[in-house]
Amino acid sequence: MGKIAGGRAAVLIAGLMLMAASPPDPAPDPTPNAAWAQPGAGNPLLPAYAADPSIVQDQGRWYIFATIDPWGGDHVGLWQSANGRDWSFSQPAWPTKAAATSPTSGDSMVWAPSVVKGRDGRWWMYVSVGSEVWVGSAPSPAGPWADANHGKPLIPGNAMPGYHMIDAEAFIDDDGQAYLAWGSGLHWVNGHCFIARLAPDMVHLDGPPRDVTPAHYFEAPFLFKAAGRYYLTYSAGNTTTDTYQVRYATGPTPMGPFTEAPNSPILSTDAAQNIVSPGHHAIFRSGGQTYILYHRQALPWTGPRAETLRQVVVDRLHVRPDGLLDRVHPTHTGAAVAGWPSSREHGLPWRASGQGADAAHGPERAADNNFATLWRPGPDGMLTADLGQLRKLHRSLLRPEFADRPWAFTLEASPDGRQWQVIVPEQEQHGSPILVTHGVTARYLRLHTKPGQTGGLWEWVIE
Repeated sequence: MGKIAGGRAAVLIAGLMLMAASPPDPAPDPTPNAAWAQPGAGNPLLPAYAADPSIVQDQGRWYIFATIDPWGGDHVGLWQSANGRDWSFSQPAWPTKAAATSPTSGDSMVWAPSVVKGRDGRWWMYVSVGSEVWVGSAPSPAGPWADANHGKPLIPGNAMPGYHMIDAEAFIDDDGQAYLAWGSGLHWVNGHCFIARLAPDMVHLDGPPRDVTPAHYFEAPFLFKAAGRYYLTYSAGNTTTDTYQVRYATGPTPMGPFTEAPNSPILSTDAAQNIVSPGHHAIFRSGGQTYILYHRQALPWTGPRAETLRQVVVDRLHVRPDGLLDRVHPTHTGAAVAGWPSSREHGLPWRASGQGADAAHGPERAADNNFATLWRPGPDGMLTADLGQLRKLHRSLLRPEFADRPWAFTLEASPDGRQWQVIVPEQEQHGSPILVTHGVTARYLRLHTKPGQTGGLWEWVIE
């Protein structure tokens, strides 16, 4: 168990009693015909296991920075989109576990990037590596990113003994002053939230941090301002179970004091909808509307599992005239974000055949335009696409289960399903989407995966 300091023991006990008094949620439905598995769902937003998202827009392009699951990777994940619906994956050269290390670093991986634009026009990233906070900078969200503090953490791992120095989130007020909030508990015991002003160089703290911990705080602070009021939103509970949730407090300044709102939490497990442990969020605006981007457990959910697998989703957030936040209605359809198209580009329609690893991961999952579902290869490792008639097929976009891992495949084509020719010899690539050109006239395409490799396919788009 972690330490509890500063008289927070009573707050923690009260929070645990409150959670214990709440009625248990019904068990989620893991079956493949549940509501979450229906074709065309807009949530999850990304074809990936990802968590702790940060979202920005620059010159008409959207960027999501996120932790790569399971439980972080050697790099941060970067997703880019011109329209907010069709996303491409990459991994910036910085930060990496190897590059962002110091004598006070722990063994934790790269987690929870927060990206903002400074007054100087540059972009700044505050990211948790080795359980301490590092800062990097770039001329654009697309990079190139580089360390900004001469190989040292902004907040070392031993800065506040007894608490986790992670989940740093930057906030820039209307006057241009930047602030940094961070802090988490240890061993799933509630933590502390610290906030400090950032110096004009965005690389150092301008004065000592202030402990602004509201009731039921565990981690993942996010500050925003609406109608002259400051909102400190944060997560409580355990992200690996079904208790994670988003709570909030309000205050008169970015440095607090913050008082938890009477209708907190605003987002929590809704097992009836198969929405489990939503949290660690970012709040953004588009077209004058407010949205919340957050992660939740990947489906199908059957209870705590060996690997922590989460996915990023988006829903609406409403600020009421009285200053309270409405409870978020989490969805599988996803929010109709202003300025984004209503759906993803999905290519030509096709019918799938072949084997799947089990009933929840059949071949049809690669053609259902739903990133909550995926095809996992059966023993033969083969998936066949029937386009219904002879068509000129220009390219395929393959979205593998793990975009950061190599994925090997071969493509064949046939006019009639009997005579086949190899159009893409076996190759190994990583990314999402993997773009494969194959100018061919055919009715059928057949995908072979490498025997024994891990990872399925979220989606196969044929154009």
